[in-house]
Amino acid sequence: MSCSLLEFCRLQELKTVRDFLFQRQKPDPAEERSQTGNAVAKAENELSWDTSDWESAWDGGENKEADSTSTAPVEEEITEQNGPWLQDCVVSLSPCSDLLVVAYEHKAAFLSAKWRTDDSGREEMTLAVSWTGTLSTEDGECVTSSICIPLASQKRSSTGRPDWTCVVVGFTSGYVRFYTESGVLLLAQLLHEDPVLRLKCRTYEIPRHPGVTEQPEELSILYPAALVTIDGFSLFQSLRACRNQVARAAAAGSDVIQPPPLAYKKWGLQEMDNIVDHSSVGIMTLCVFDQMRNASVLGGFNASVKGSPPAMSQYVTVGAGPYTGFYYAVEGSSQPLLSHVAMAVASKLTSALFSAASGWLGWNKNKSEDEAPQKQKPKVEPATPLGIRFGLPDSRRHGESICLSPCNTLAGVTDDFGRVTLLDLGRGIAIRMWKGYRDAQLAWLQVPEERGDREFSPSVSLPKRRALFLVIYAPRRGILEVWAMQQGPRVGAFTVGKHCRLLYAGYRLMGVNSVTSQGWQLHTQQVCLLDPTTGALRTVSVPFHLALSDKKCERAKDMHLMKRLTAVLKSRDVDPDVLEEEARSVLLDIKHPAVKKQALESLLSARNAPVSCLTNITRALHNTLKQQDPNEVDTALLQLCSSRLKLLQLYSDIQQLHSAAETQDEPENDSLEGMTDELSRLGPTLQRYAQLTSRPSVSFAQDSPDTPLSAQAFLSQLEVTEDGELKLLRRSETEWNQLGNFVFWGCLCGKSLQRQVCDTLQQAGISPQQLLSLLLSVWLQREKEVLQKPAEIVRNLHTLLVALSDMKGAVEESWDTQSVSPWWQQVRCTCTQSHNAAAALLAALVAHRAVKASITSRADSKLQSEWEAVSLELEQWVVCVRQLEDVLVLQTLLLVPSPQGAAGGAPAHCSIKALLEGGTGGIADSVSKWVFRQNMAPERLKENLQKREAAEAEDKPEQRGGVEADVEMEKSQDGSDRTAELLVAVCQRFPHSLSPDLLFAHCCWEYVVQWNKDPEEGRYLCWAVEHLKLVSSPHIKQGISTMMWSTFIVKRFSAAAFLTEKVGKAPKDRLCRRDVGMGDKAMTSFLGCCIQLLQILMEADSAVEEVAAPELSMEEAWCGAEGPASIAELALEQRGIHYPLVQHHCLLATLMHAAMTFSLKVKPLSLFDSKGKNAFFRDLTTIQLMPSGDMDPSLVLLRQEFLLRVLTGWVQASDEPSASAPPADWWPSLCLELGALLQVNADILRRHLVCELYNQGLDLRAEEMMLEVEDKDVLGSQLLVLTGQRMSFSLLHNQTQTQTAMELLARLPPTLCTWLKAMDPSELRCPLVPLPQTSRLVGRLVEMLPENHAQYSLALHLLEAVDALTTED
Repeated sequence: MSCSLLEFCRLQELKTVRDFLFQRQKPDPAEERSQTGNAVAKAENELSWDTSDWESAWDGGENKEADSTSTAPVEEEITEQNGPWLQDCVVSLSPCSDLLVVAYEHKAAFLSAKWRTDDSGREEMTLAVSWTGTLSTEDGECVTSSICIPLASQKRSSTGRPDWTCVVVGFTSGYVRFYTESGVLLLAQLLHEDPVLRLKCRTYEIPRHPGVTEQPEELSILYPAALVTIDGFSLFQSLRACRNQVARAAAAGSDVIQPPPLAYKKWGLQEMDNIVDHSSVGIMTLCVFDQMRNASVLGGFNASVKGSPPAMSQYVTVGAGPYTGFYYAVEGSSQPLLSHVAMAVASKLTSALFSAASGWLGWNKNKSEDEAPQKQKPKVEPATPLGIRFGLPDSRRHGESICLSPCNTLAGVTDDFGRVTLLDLGRGIAIRMWKGYRDAQLAWLQVPEERGDREFSPSVSLPKRRALFLVIYAPRRGILEVWAMQQGPRVGAFTVGKHCRLLYAGYRLMGVNSVTSQGWQLHTQQVCLLDPTTGALRTVSVPFHLALSDKKCERAKDMHLMKRLTAVLKSRDVDPDVLEEEARSVLLDIKHPAVKKQALESLLSARNAPVSCLTNITRALHNTLKQQDPNEVDTALLQLCSSRLKLLQLYSDIQQLHSAAETQDEPENDSLEGMTDELSRLGPTLQRYAQLTSRPSVSFAQDSPDTPLSAQAFLSQLEVTEDGELKLLRRSETEWNQLGNFVFWGCLCGKSLQRQVCDTLQQAGISPQQLLSLLLSVWLQREKEVLQKPAEIVRNLHTLLVALSDMKGAVEESWDTQSVSPWWQQVRCTCTQSHNAAAALLAALVAHRAVKASITSRADSKLQSEWEAVSLELEQWVVCVRQLEDVLVLQTLLLVPSPQGAAGGAPAHCSIKALLEGGTGGIADSVSKWVFRQNMAPERLKENLQKREAAEAEDKPEQRGGVEADVEMEKSQDGSDRTAELLVAVCQRFPHSLSPDLLFAHCCWEYVVQWNKDPEEGRYLCWAVEHLKLVSSPHIKQGISTMMWSTFIVKRFSAAAFLTEKVGKAPKDRLCRRDVGMGDKAMTSFLGCCIQLLQILMEADSAVEEVAAPELSMEEAWCGAEGPASIAELALEQRGIHYPLVQHHCLLATLMHAAMTFSLKVKPLSLFDSKGKNAFFRDLTTIQLMPSGDMDPSLVLLRQEFLLRVLTGWVQASDEPSASAPPADWWPSLCLELGALLQVNADILRRHLVCELYNQGLDLRAEEMMLEVEDKDVLGSQLLVLTGQRMSFSLLHNQTQTQTAMELLARLPPTLCTWLKAMDPSELRCPLVPLPQTSRLVGRLVEMLPENHAQYSLALHLLEAVDALTTED
């Protein structure tokens, strides 16, 4: 890695800027062409110089290429513009590179940053003209110096970007003016009446070390004999105030607000003949020795020395007599002066903007109108004399410029002899000088240390190092050089144009302090080179390591070779032979072992490098290292080479074994004789399982198991241990499976010889346990392919498994067949943990056969008997195979897809481990979740379980629960029947775990859990209650009801009760959602389910003592289940309930359900006394103080009124034609039952119901209910009024009155007529009743009323009137 010159920005409209600034000096085109040709020829002559002192380090090659490429654009475009015009201009660039100021005499152009998209689609930054105009306001004044100061934003959300940029310009009149980016004058200051020579700025920098003094921000202005320093904080506040005032004045023309005055110091620099440039070094404090030395030199032997060294501000000037001067101003020796800010806003803002606009539009006002009366110049404060402390005298040498380093300890000075001198400012001496740099321009570059070993060093005290470089631009030679400090070599040189400008700010943002700079990541360009011929802005990039040693640095050359190798590896179209040759030469040329190791690792991780190339290069490097002196060879590098060479050889061997044609068949193994029968027995189940698992799915191509494994991926997953053995690294499942496919899948498919592959892996030193894990991972992952050809692949798996078990270190030689082998236990653990049920079952069957054969051979060799060997290992395999068969059938059921629109998510995957850890209810829980996903109604589930009972009754006991039960499943064509038969098969496999009561209990719990997640789905709670009803055991039913109530129901039930009590009526939808978490319709269904649940609880409590508690058991193969208890076990552990308390809650639920159903006004809790209220929402298993005895009559009256409203609501709802579902017919009987519980007279309810039915016009129903009424007299009086209302409507209020009716009305007795007129037929909900029904009702009245009744005669008159009216009709 070497120095580079990078273009980061390009100037637009540069020719427009030149034409604007040099309007009176535009040459003739022919003359311009001749001058340009001479410039080109002169440039070509001056481009040659002696480069032997720096090209030797790079062998000449790289720098010549850089020279030729950088010269090309200069030669192409130098003819476009007149060359040296930019050298005559005052140019300044913002440190943020977002604003460039070019000024000449009294004109200036501002160029601001803009982003655009080039032809290739990349975003690039350009600088375009944003403002042009005249800066001078007095006759004859010209611009002498300018700087652009970015001001930090004061907003908390700012991350370090500048808020705006202020342009500071100095003039020959002595004025210093401050402008915005748009050319608006903010303020002007006349601090001295001599021309301004140079403007420089210092901003806040975070101190590198604890002892370094923080330097204050300041703006320094140099005059021929004076130096003015303006405090940075004061300047920042004044500029902000002025800018805000300009914005307000432009918007509303507000009055002038006087900003704070500027605080500055003014020094009169003495004892120096001529000063042309300066640097304000900052505040410094002398050490005690230097303080005593200075005191002795200045005051003599008897001079007194102060106790603490004073703080001093150091200023360094260049010029003549002496050549360089050092000034020290003791802090406190001069008080800061305050200058009132002369703002150029408010009243003159309009004219300023108008004059600027006129300049843009190309026309000007009359000069006499623009001229304002001559202002009186402000008062100029006298300067404080400051004598020179010492200097570097050289009478013939005249300094031209000085450039201060970022660390404030060094400075570069140019002079008229073409020399560049390096000054040590702390000691005041020149420490280095370069010659041959006439008209040189200087800049400094500070480079931080790269990320490396130093950052991870255990010594935290080590600071991050920074390298300092001096950048020298020699325009006479057209060369840009970079030199390492202080006595370092030249580390870079570039051929550039002869008319460029080197722009170096030396400062950053103003307005920053130690607090606001925390966390800022401001990126500024330290050094920029502006080429006027192309308009390009380029920055210098220097690596840190170039400052570490001399130009013979081997590390720098190694890094360059490393960069070259990286470029070769990144190129895509390189030929493999070329890549191998280039990489080998680079790798052998690198000297440093760490860099060589890094290069080798980069080569081995390159994706486009073939395996042969990697092997050859690694072998060449390994041989080279072997030939060297063992004491000089890096041991880590040699081990890396040998280990990688071993891995590459293994990769090549496996590849060759897989690609070679199979020459011989594997012998048939006798131990697999019964495997065919097993596969045929399991065939239907495996086929059904394969159909359900072969559904289409989406996956990424790079994750496909068929993707070939690259050598780079192979190397990343293996490592060589210190013992020389290989170890497989399991980083991720995808990489592990890809490695397993590469090693074993060809063997499983029969494409390569299994024994040879296993021998190769054993010779490589990989442990058989890791190989076994890899083989089983591949087998389980490729389940779909295995099920396509199970017989062939199973035979290959058996061969591989036996070959691996025969390896050294697999099965212990001392293994006793009566104990468990760790090797086969690993296979068993993998199968029990796998979710791929079919592949795990086939692997277990193969392993079982292999173990049986191994144990038999061991027994034969030892006992030589005909007895069959029995061992604990075989018993565990029998149990494992049985469990895997159960899991396969269960997994097949769980994979049955749910109908469209059903909830429940993706199907669950189960394994032996998951079922055992799920506890005794894990199997029932899995099936209940499947039932929910299937959206299976409780009745349908009951029918399926009844089929199971019928099948169990028909089957023989020894055939029950076998896998053969799945065969008949294939004969059915209907999908629902196949699903039902599959469910029956699963239940036969698990007769105890999936007994009907356990399954119904788990389904009930699953549905209530799902309802709790979405209470709007009232169907879930209804089905949960229906499942609960199907549980036959009262003990389980009571326990689950109690758990449901306390866990899910009571909280929402109490919220609904309190809400209804609060609003005094059936709450609306919005209130129900807010307080109860469901809508009003869902809440009505919820209350109905609460009634059913409490009724189930009371019924179960009544039957508990009559039936013994059931005993729960597990299948023999699944007795090892450990985990949470099942729902049934928890239900049996619940305590008994307090029956009156449950009845009390059921009563409240019924009242609330009635209120919600018929939208009635009621406060349900107010219908109970204090004891009843306190008993609500308590634990149902506790004994509470319940209401007893006669109730308060007022409370009974409230209850009676509510029940009467319920009956009225039922009558109205049952006769409404618009009702979607009429209310149930059991409401009247329910109200009578409630009346008995609430101490309300049942006869009152019956009489009210009869009257409401007659009122609604339902006479037939009323006559049926009338038979149950006991007090006929009261009912007769009530019905007499209702009959009178009907007759009044027919005779008096009917719109279509007939003549017969009028005549009848005239013949009526006066008493009856008066009584009919007093009736109000508007109270009738159905006044238009046929006359025969009314006549029948009057006849009933006459029969009910006794003859001595006061209204008996009235009833007789009514009977006569109705009969007469009926006869007439």
